[in-house]
Amino acid sequence: MAPAALELGGVFAAAGHELALVGGPVRDAFLGRASADLDFATSATPEQSEALLAAWADAHWDIGREFGTIGARRFGREGSADVVVEVTTYRTDAYEQGSRKPVVAFGDTLDGDLSRRDFTVNAMAVRLPDLVFVDPFDGLADLAAGVLRTPVTAEQSFDDDPLRMMRAARFTAQLGMGLSPDVAEALTAMAGRIEIVSAERVRDELTKLMLAADPRPGLEVLVDSGLAAHVLPELPALQLEIDEHHRHKDVYQHSLTVLAQAIELETGTLEDPTGPVPGPDLVLRLAALLHDCGKPATRRFEAGGGVSFHHHEVVGAKLVAKRLKALRFDKETVQAVARLTELHLRFHGYGEVAWSDSAVRRYVTDAGPLLERLHRLTRSDCTTRNRRKADRLSFAYDDLEARIAELREHEELAAIRPDLDGTQIMAILGIGPGREVGEAYRFLLDQRMEKGPQEPEVAEAALRAWWAERSAGDPA
Repeated sequence: MAPAALELGGVFAAAGHELALVGGPVRDAFLGRASADLDFATSATPEQSEALLAAWADAHWDIGREFGTIGARRFGREGSADVVVEVTTYRTDAYEQGSRKPVVAFGDTLDGDLSRRDFTVNAMAVRLPDLVFVDPFDGLADLAAGVLRTPVTAEQSFDDDPLRMMRAARFTAQLGMGLSPDVAEALTAMAGRIEIVSAERVRDELTKLMLAADPRPGLEVLVDSGLAAHVLPELPALQLEIDEHHRHKDVYQHSLTVLAQAIELETGTLEDPTGPVPGPDLVLRLAALLHDCGKPATRRFEAGGGVSFHHHEVVGAKLVAKRLKALRFDKETVQAVARLTELHLRFHGYGEVAWSDSAVRRYVTDAGPLLERLHRLTRSDCTTRNRRKADRLSFAYDDLEARIAELREHEELAAIRPDLDGTQIMAILGIGPGREVGEAYRFLLDQRMEKGPQEPEVAEAALRAWWAERSAGDPA
């Protein structure tokens, strides 16, 4: 434990208050994992905590005062790292009927505070400064057994804070733990109560789940319990019934496999961001999970026994954008995931029909800054057990990437522009700003795509010819 944290325990004790390290940092210490968080519970009121932290730390803030939390930062001494802490008054949280915000009530004992926490593995504490381990609900035994259990009955816990149901799914992914039978039963029985929780809180839990080393167990908990039907209904909708002839693959299982394969193709980590797509990458992972979400709405049984999903990528892109907006994801994430969903089929057919240089340029420019993610999504989308088919697709994509690299040596593919800009267009055609300039710009951009870079005089001649043909066909 950071010496500064021990010192803080002495500060609170000297003022007559209890202070204990709680929750994740204690759990992670037993798991041998480093924890960036230092969360404390105290008998002091928020006002008393703020006064003590103001004297002890170099900076403090009260953005969480409504929930009894005061934060502080103490700069590192003699080359040591800064210490950031959050100190929260003993409390209980509960929702009023129909409310989306928990009502906070302050408590007066550590055991009482721990009893209101989500799971026993997070209901362990270390009293400071004397380092007494407190485990009133056998969280250490549950941690050793790999079981998520609630300190009080699961029904009471989830009724007090329904977001704990999302946290149950998240911890199965992050910690590799299973659910106790009563927790699993309560999840299924109470899944609908998640709808009173704000979209932002649900989004944050879903994001943490998706960024886990292996999100699959957590996603399966969401689907199997019925929670996903309320927070991410597009996912369970992928469980299309399989007809007796098995005329199409299980789209839900396929999507989980695509997600796992996309994660394997991430490069480096956020702490060591090597390569073009450092993991964990939320945009790539969401796109991998939801890329086929348009299939249920577009499925058609064809004559002869086939199944089609025409334009499911376009429908899916709209569904993705709508869902992520409802979950209050930021605009950039919404647009990126929807665009990858829309583009994920673009590559298919490359191996059967030779693409022109123009088609390769369009592929690159349409992907724009998402190209490296699109590479990984497209490769991950191959889940066939037919080794020959899988190898053929892989070799074809190898060839496409090689062609992109080759064109990049001769052209600025990442920033393709017409050979003439708007000012030059207006000067050559003798026109002012307006709709015609945009039309001319798009014509020259198409020329650039089809023929690659051209000398200015060649581009000017093509522009004049286009303008003459356009003017001749204009009834005005």
